Amino acid sequence: MYTAVTRDIQISVFPEFSTDRSEPDEGQYFWAYTVEIANRGAATVQLMSRHWIITDALGRRQEARGAGVVGQQPMIAPGESFRYTSGCPLPTSSGFMAGTYRFVCEDGSSFDATIPTFSLDSPHLERTLN
Repeated sequence: MYTAVTRDIQISVFPEFSTDRSEPDEGQYFWAYTVEIANRGAATVQLMSRHWIITDALGRRQEARGAGVVGQQPMIAPGESFRYTSGCPLPTSSGFMAGTYRFVCEDGSSFDATIPTFSLDSPHLERTLN
């Protein structure tokens, strides 16, 4: 599990390699990741958008931006949490993801909450020992 906290919003990520959706012999690797967003603050917030930075094992970087997550822009009240699962394909057997979520507060102000950088490692990862 990977966790980051920004302005009382705790974001935890649980990545998992998906053997069923991967084809290592064809250079296709897939991970599912579950994100839990917990509001530890005193005010309701709404998740408006996401910005992901996805980097494969060769250092190639992709960015993904969009409204909400999995088709939703959830309101998260104090003490509540929102959980969803999504996925990421890569052409390499490892990589990492990081990013931010944009939240709007009840008073109309907004802020970006850090999504912790998390590792995407498959059982097909080639490791070299020195």
